[in-house]
Amino acid sequence: MRKRLPVIFYLMLLGGYVWAQQMPQYSLFMFNKLNYNPAYAGLDHSISLTAGLRTQWTDINFNPQSQYVNVHAPLLFLSSGVGIGIENDELGAERTTSIQLSYNYQLELGSGLLTFGVAGRMVQKNLDGSILRTPDGNYENIIDHQDPLLPIVNENASGMAFSAGIYYYSEVLEGGISVVNISEPTIDFTNFQPTLKRTFTAYAGGHMEINSSLTFHPSLMVMSDLEQTQPQISGIFRYNDNIFGGASLRGYNQNTLDAVSVIAGFKLGENITFGYAYDISLSGLRVISNQSHEIMINYNLNTSLGQGRPPKIIYNPRNL
Repeated sequence: MRKRLPVIFYLMLLGGYVWAQQMPQYSLFMFNKLNYNPAYAGLDHSISLTAGLRTQWTDINFNPQSQYVNVHAPLLFLSSGVGIGIENDELGAERTTSIQLSYNYQLELGSGLLTFGVAGRMVQKNLDGSILRTPDGNYENIIDHQDPLLPIVNENASGMAFSAGIYYYSEVLEGGISVVNISEPTIDFTNFQPTLKRTFTAYAGGHMEINSSLTFHPSLMVMSDLEQTQPQISGIFRYNDNIFGGASLRGYNQNTLDAVSVIAGFKLGENITFGYAYDISLSGLRVISNQSHEIMINYNLNTSLGQGRPPKIIYNPRNL
Protein backbone atom coordinates (compact mmCIF):
# COMPACT_ATOMS: atom_id res chain seq x y z
CA MET A 1 0.00 0.00 0.00
CA ARG A 2 1.38 3.40 -0.91
CA LYS A 3 2.17 5.67 2.03
CA ARG A 4 0.36 8.99 2.15
CA LEU A 5 1.66 12.41 2.95
CA PRO A 6 0.36 13.81 6.25
CA VAL A 7 -1.52 17.08 6.33
CA ILE A 8 1.36 18.95 7.97
CA PHE A 9 3.20 18.89 4.64
CA TYR A 10 0.09 20.10 2.84
CA LEU A 11 0.07 23.14 5.11
CA MET A 12 3.80 23.69 4.64
CA LEU A 13 3.55 23.55 0.87
CA LEU A 14 0.48 25.64 0.15
CA GLY A 15 -0.05 27.96 3.08
CA GLY A 16 -0.44 31.56 1.98
CA TYR A 17 -0.07 30.67 -1.73
CA VAL A 18 3.66 31.42 -1.38
CA TRP A 19 6.37 28.82 -1.77
CA ALA A 20 8.16 29.93 1.36
CA GLN A 21 10.84 27.25 1.38
CA GLN A 22 14.34 28.68 1.13
CA MET A 23 17.02 27.20 -1.09
CA PRO A 24 18.14 23.68 -0.18
CA GLN A 25 20.58 23.62 2.72
CA TYR A 26 23.84 21.69 2.69
CA SER A 27 26.20 20.91 5.55
CA LEU A 28 29.06 20.74 3.03
CA PHE A 29 28.25 24.22 1.73
CA MET A 30 31.95 25.18 1.68
CA PHE A 31 32.51 22.72 -1.19
CA ASN A 32 29.54 23.94 -3.24
CA LYS A 33 29.91 27.70 -3.46
CA LEU A 34 28.81 27.97 -7.08
CA ASN A 35 25.37 26.73 -6.03
CA TYR A 36 24.86 29.89 -3.98
CA ASN A 37 26.79 32.50 -5.94
CA PRO A 38 27.28 32.69 -9.74
CA ALA A 39 30.28 34.96 -9.20
CA TYR A 40 32.27 31.90 -8.02
CA ALA A 41 32.35 30.36 -11.52
CA GLY A 42 35.91 29.51 -12.55
CA LEU A 43 37.51 30.26 -9.17
CA ASP A 44 38.74 26.68 -8.76
CA HIS A 45 41.17 27.73 -11.55
CA SER A 46 40.55 24.69 -13.74
CA ILE A 47 37.65 22.48 -14.84
CA SER A 48 35.97 21.58 -11.56
CA LEU A 49 33.06 19.15 -11.24
CA THR A 50 31.20 18.70 -7.95
CA ALA A 51 28.34 16.30 -7.18
CA GLY A 52 26.49 15.82 -3.92
CA LEU A 53 23.65 13.95 -2.27
CA ARG A 54 21.86 14.92 0.95
CA THR A 55 19.16 12.95 2.74
CA GLN A 56 17.59 14.31 5.94
CA TRP A 57 15.74 12.59 8.78
CA THR A 58 15.85 9.16 7.18
CA ASP A 59 13.52 7.70 9.82
CA ILE A 60 10.65 9.89 8.57
CA ASN A 61 8.43 9.05 5.59
CA PHE A 62 8.85 11.48 2.67
CA ASN A 63 12.03 12.87 4.22
CA PRO A 64 13.72 15.76 2.36
CA GLN A 65 16.35 14.77 -0.19
CA SER A 66 18.57 16.88 -2.43
CA GLN A 67 20.98 16.06 -5.23
CA TYR A 68 23.16 18.35 -7.32
CA VAL A 69 25.96 18.34 -9.88
CA ASN A 70 27.76 21.36 -11.28
CA VAL A 71 30.80 22.03 -13.41
CA HIS A 72 32.62 25.30 -13.95
CA ALA A 73 35.85 26.56 -15.46
CA PRO A 74 37.78 29.80 -16.04
CA LEU A 75 37.98 31.49 -19.43
CA LEU A 76 41.37 33.15 -19.01
CA PHE A 77 41.36 34.78 -22.43
CA LEU A 78 38.15 36.62 -21.46
CA SER A 79 39.05 37.19 -17.78
CA SER A 80 35.86 35.30 -17.04
CA GLY A 81 34.38 32.08 -15.71
CA VAL A 82 31.39 29.97 -16.75
CA GLY A 83 29.42 27.22 -15.03
CA ILE A 84 26.40 24.98 -15.35
CA GLY A 85 24.55 23.24 -12.52
CA ILE A 86 21.63 20.86 -12.07
CA GLU A 87 19.81 20.43 -8.76
CA ASN A 88 16.91 18.28 -7.61
CA ASP A 89 15.19 18.90 -4.27
CA GLU A 90 12.39 16.72 -2.88
CA LEU A 91 10.14 17.56 0.07
CA GLY A 92 7.16 15.29 0.47
CA ALA A 93 4.81 15.79 -2.48
CA GLU A 94 6.94 18.63 -3.84
CA ARG A 95 9.85 18.20 -6.22
CA THR A 96 11.92 21.08 -7.57
CA THR A 97 14.34 20.51 -10.44
CA SER A 98 16.46 23.30 -11.86
CA ILE A 99 19.24 23.90 -14.35
CA GLN A 100 21.38 27.00 -14.07
CA LEU A 101 23.91 28.72 -16.33
CA SER A 102 26.41 31.07 -14.67
CA TYR A 103 28.89 33.63 -15.94
CA ASN A 104 31.25 36.02 -14.21
CA TYR A 105 33.80 38.69 -15.06
CA GLN A 106 37.04 38.72 -13.09
CA LEU A 107 39.19 41.67 -12.06
CA GLU A 108 42.55 41.59 -10.33
CA LEU A 109 42.35 43.32 -6.95
CA GLY A 110 45.51 43.38 -4.90
CA SER A 111 46.68 39.80 -4.41
CA GLY A 112 43.30 38.32 -5.31
CA LEU A 113 40.38 38.44 -7.70
CA LEU A 114 37.12 40.37 -7.54
CA THR A 115 34.36 38.83 -9.66
CA PHE A 116 30.88 39.88 -10.72
CA GLY A 117 28.48 37.11 -11.73
CA VAL A 118 25.00 36.57 -13.13
CA ALA A 119 22.96 33.41 -13.70
CA GLY A 120 19.75 32.27 -15.31
CA ARG A 121 17.91 29.27 -13.90
CA MET A 122 15.03 27.25 -15.33
CA VAL A 123 12.93 25.90 -12.44
CA GLN A 124 10.39 23.09 -12.75
CA LYS A 125 8.04 22.35 -9.86
CA ASN A 126 6.14 19.10 -9.47
CA LEU A 127 3.32 18.60 -6.97
CA ASP A 128 1.88 15.11 -6.52
CA GLY A 129 -1.60 15.78 -5.19
CA SER A 130 -2.42 12.08 -5.04
CA ILE A 131 -0.34 11.57 -1.89
CA LEU A 132 -1.67 14.59 0.01
CA ARG A 133 -4.39 14.24 2.64
CA THR A 134 -6.48 17.06 4.09
CA PRO A 135 -8.56 16.99 7.30
CA ASP A 136 -11.90 17.19 5.46
CA GLY A 137 -10.97 15.16 2.40
CA ASN A 138 -12.74 12.06 1.13
CA TYR A 139 -10.40 9.18 0.25
CA GLU A 140 -12.75 6.18 0.05
CA ASN A 141 -11.80 4.77 -3.36
CA ILE A 142 -11.47 8.32 -4.68
CA ILE A 143 -9.29 11.37 -4.09
CA ASP A 144 -11.29 14.39 -3.05
CA HIS A 145 -9.36 16.92 -0.98
CA GLN A 146 -12.41 19.19 -0.57
CA ASP A 147 -10.09 22.00 -1.64
CA PRO A 148 -10.38 23.43 -5.19
CA LEU A 149 -6.78 24.68 -5.10
CA LEU A 150 -5.21 21.31 -4.43
CA PRO A 151 -4.56 18.95 -7.36
CA ILE A 152 -5.49 15.26 -7.17
CA VAL A 153 -2.86 14.15 -9.68
CA ASN A 154 0.70 15.06 -10.59
CA GLU A 155 1.01 18.66 -11.76
CA ASN A 156 4.05 20.29 -13.32
CA ALA A 157 4.82 23.94 -13.88
CA SER A 158 7.96 25.90 -14.60
CA GLY A 159 9.41 29.38 -14.48
CA MET A 160 12.60 31.35 -15.09
CA ALA A 161 14.64 32.84 -12.27
CA PHE A 162 17.73 35.04 -12.23
CA SER A 163 20.49 35.64 -9.71
CA ALA A 164 23.53 37.86 -9.33
CA GLY A 165 26.51 38.05 -7.03
CA ILE A 166 29.91 39.45 -6.22
CA TYR A 167 32.87 37.47 -4.89
CA TYR A 168 36.43 38.13 -3.68
CA TYR A 169 39.00 35.33 -3.75
CA SER A 170 42.58 35.24 -2.44
CA GLU A 171 44.90 32.70 -0.84
CA VAL A 172 44.02 33.83 2.69
CA LEU A 173 40.46 35.16 2.53
CA GLU A 174 37.44 34.75 0.30
CA GLY A 175 33.79 35.65 0.40
CA GLY A 176 30.85 37.13 -1.40
CA ILE A 177 27.19 38.05 -1.44
CA SER A 178 24.45 37.05 -3.85
CA VAL A 179 20.72 37.29 -4.43
CA VAL A 180 18.63 34.47 -5.94
CA ASN A 181 15.16 34.82 -7.51
CA ILE A 182 15.72 38.53 -8.04
CA SER A 183 12.31 39.18 -9.61
CA GLU A 184 10.45 36.67 -7.40
CA PRO A 185 8.92 34.77 -10.36
CA THR A 186 5.70 32.81 -10.02
CA ILE A 187 5.14 29.17 -10.96
CA ASP A 188 1.81 28.83 -12.76
CA PHE A 189 0.02 25.69 -11.63
CA THR A 190 -3.58 25.23 -12.72
CA ASN A 191 -5.28 26.66 -9.64
CA PHE A 192 -2.55 28.51 -7.78
CA GLN A 193 0.63 30.45 -8.47
CA PRO A 194 3.33 30.04 -5.82
CA THR A 195 6.18 32.52 -5.73
CA LEU A 196 9.91 31.77 -5.61
CA LYS A 197 10.99 34.09 -2.83
CA ARG A 198 13.97 36.36 -3.22
CA THR A 199 16.81 34.96 -1.11
CA PHE A 200 20.09 36.57 -0.08
CA THR A 201 23.25 34.70 0.83
CA ALA A 202 26.55 35.86 2.28
CA TYR A 203 29.65 33.69 2.56
CA ALA A 204 33.08 34.26 4.12
CA GLY A 205 35.96 31.82 4.42
CA GLY A 206 39.57 31.83 5.57
CA HIS A 207 42.65 29.69 4.95
CA MET A 208 45.22 29.64 7.75
CA GLU A 209 48.51 27.73 7.80
CA ILE A 210 49.22 26.39 11.28
CA ASN A 211 52.42 24.54 10.34
CA SER A 212 53.89 22.79 7.32
CA SER A 213 51.40 19.91 7.64
CA LEU A 214 48.23 21.43 9.11
CA THR A 215 45.89 24.15 7.84
CA PHE A 216 42.64 25.52 9.26
CA HIS A 217 39.66 26.67 7.16
CA PRO A 218 36.83 28.51 8.97
CA SER A 219 33.72 29.56 7.04
CA LEU A 220 30.42 31.29 7.61
CA MET A 221 27.31 31.38 5.47
CA VAL A 222 24.09 33.28 6.13
CA MET A 223 20.94 32.74 4.06
CA SER A 224 17.89 34.99 4.41
CA ASP A 225 14.62 35.79 2.66
CA LEU A 226 14.25 38.79 5.00
CA GLU A 227 11.65 36.89 7.03
CA GLN A 228 13.76 33.96 8.20
CA THR A 229 17.55 33.97 8.51
CA GLN A 230 19.61 30.80 8.67
CA PRO A 231 23.28 31.02 9.68
CA GLN A 232 25.89 28.26 9.35
CA ILE A 233 29.42 28.33 10.72
CA SER A 234 32.11 25.72 10.25
CA GLY A 235 35.75 24.94 10.97
CA ILE A 236 37.77 22.32 9.10
CA PHE A 237 41.35 21.15 9.65
CA ARG A 238 43.28 19.67 6.74
CA TYR A 239 46.36 17.48 7.26
CA ASN A 240 49.06 17.21 4.59
CA ASP A 241 46.67 18.68 2.04
CA ASN A 242 44.88 15.33 2.13
CA ILE A 243 42.81 14.22 5.12
CA PHE A 244 40.38 16.77 6.59
CA GLY A 245 37.85 16.89 9.40
CA GLY A 246 35.84 19.35 11.42
CA ALA A 247 32.33 20.43 12.32
CA SER A 248 29.66 22.98 11.49
CA LEU A 249 26.78 24.48 13.43
CA ARG A 250 23.53 25.51 11.77
CA GLY A 251 20.64 27.59 13.05
CA TYR A 252 17.04 27.05 12.01
CA ASN A 253 16.60 30.80 12.14
CA GLN A 254 18.40 33.69 13.81
CA ASN A 255 17.20 32.61 17.27
CA THR A 256 17.33 28.80 17.39
CA LEU A 257 19.77 25.97 16.73
CA ASP A 258 18.98 23.28 14.19
CA ALA A 259 21.92 20.88 14.01
CA VAL A 260 25.64 20.30 14.42
CA SER A 261 27.40 18.46 11.60
CA VAL A 262 30.46 16.26 11.85
CA ILE A 263 32.53 16.56 8.68
CA ALA A 264 35.29 14.31 7.35
CA GLY A 265 36.94 13.55 4.02
CA PHE A 266 40.10 12.86 2.08
CA LYS A 267 41.65 13.16 -1.37
CA LEU A 268 41.53 10.20 -3.72
CA GLY A 269 44.65 11.10 -5.67
CA GLU A 270 45.62 14.50 -7.03
CA ASN A 271 42.30 15.38 -8.61
CA ILE A 272 39.47 13.85 -6.56
CA THR A 273 38.19 14.94 -3.14
CA PHE A 274 35.53 13.08 -1.16
CA GLY A 275 33.59 14.56 1.76
CA TYR A 276 30.94 13.31 4.20
CA ALA A 277 28.78 15.04 6.82
CA TYR A 278 26.56 13.56 9.52
CA ASP A 279 24.02 15.89 11.12
CA ILE A 280 23.15 15.64 14.81
CA SER A 281 19.82 17.38 15.33
CA LEU A 282 19.55 19.94 18.13
CA SER A 283 15.90 20.84 17.52
CA GLY A 284 12.77 19.13 18.79
CA LEU A 285 12.86 16.90 15.73
CA ARG A 286 15.63 14.83 17.35
CA VAL A 287 13.02 12.83 19.29
CA ILE A 288 11.72 11.53 15.93
CA SER A 289 14.85 11.27 13.81
CA ASN A 290 18.56 12.01 14.12
CA GLN A 291 19.66 10.52 10.82
CA SER A 292 20.83 13.04 8.22
CA HIS A 293 23.66 12.26 5.82
CA GLU A 294 25.44 14.13 3.06
CA ILE A 295 28.19 13.11 0.65
CA MET A 296 30.16 15.15 -1.87
CA ILE A 297 32.75 14.34 -4.51
CA ASN A 298 34.80 16.87 -6.46
CA TYR A 299 36.99 16.36 -9.50
CA ASN A 300 39.42 19.17 -10.35
CA LEU A 301 41.52 18.83 -13.50
CA ASN A 302 44.10 21.02 -11.74
CA THR A 303 45.52 22.21 -15.05
CA SER A 304 45.44 25.71 -16.49
CA LEU A 305 43.18 25.92 -19.55
CA GLY A 306 43.69 27.82 -22.78
CA GLN A 307 45.52 31.07 -23.30
CA GLY A 308 45.31 34.15 -21.19
CA ARG A 309 46.70 35.81 -18.10
CA PRO A 310 46.23 33.68 -14.97
CA PRO A 311 45.34 35.42 -11.69
CA LYS A 312 48.09 36.50 -9.33
CA ILE A 313 47.37 33.75 -6.82
CA ILE A 314 48.66 30.25 -6.28
CA TYR A 315 46.47 27.48 -7.70
CA ASN A 316 45.92 25.54 -4.51
CA PRO A 317 43.00 23.07 -4.46
CA ARG A 318 43.24 22.71 -0.68
CA ASN A 319 41.26 25.93 -0.35
CA LEU A 320 37.78 24.62 0.41
